[in-house]
Amino acid sequence: MLKRRIIPCLDVKDGRVVKGVHFAGLRDSGDPIEAARAYDAQGADELCLLDITATAEGRDTFLEVVQRVAAQIFVPLTVGGGVRREADVRRLMLAGADKVAINSAAVQNPPLIRRLADLYGSQAIVISVDVRRMPAKTGDSGPLYEVVIHGGQRSTGLEAIRWCEQAAQLGAGEILLTSMDRDGTRDGYDLWITREISRRVSIPVIASGGVGNLEHLREGLADDQGAADAALAASIFHFGLFTIAQAKAYLADHGVPVRPPEPPRALS
Repeated sequence: MLKRRIIPCLDVKDGRVVKGVHFAGLRDSGDPIEAARAYDAQGADELCLLDITATAEGRDTFLEVVQRVAAQIFVPLTVGGGVRREADVRRLMLAGADKVAINSAAVQNPPLIRRLADLYGSQAIVISVDVRRMPAKTGDSGPLYEVVIHGGQRSTGLEAIRWCEQAAQLGAGEILLTSMDRDGTRDGYDLWITREISRRVSIPVIASGGVGNLEHLREGLADDQGAADAALAASIFHFGLFTIAQAKAYLADHGVPVRPPEPPRALS
């Protein structure tokens, strides 16, 4: 049975880790290099490093931070934010990224997914999908979710499930699915959309947005609830509520297959 992954996420703005609610009201959470080293030592399965204002500000991703983080960790590193073209992906790979997450550029230019998958392999291309639940209308057969881009600032009119299916068909290796409605609320993942997309696509889905306790992680990964392949979280780890080891022990005790936490590695 495939092991589920625990992925701490470092949202970075102006060189600092930040965390907000619904992508706004950002609060300083520390130094990204120190945080990455700590999570690597604790036994995180992967790390995700997101430059959350690069696209909205029209600039390139923070290469120096990526280089410094990559040099300090042993686990796979996914980097996203401000990725608009093949040259951006190449720079991030050379800086030490193992995977590159693409959001707005993929929506605006879907063939880019195929080109990047052909160049770097599907395993290196993560499509980040930010979604917002739409108000219900008479006649709807189920909830509808719209894809939003530019850090949640711009609507697209794209239906989320169809977009994820298209991204998978074009060669994406993973979907990083974030509920804007739940982001930073600590109310738990949006299990309905996470489960629907996990069951519709043949590639791994990473649940994101809303973790407030360890039970939320279990819900996101459980086959009969979120059915995700990996759980991404920020606040519960950044603010010291739980450690990676505590998360993995809880999941293992509740029937979710995870890699056992390794003995802590010394921070040199």
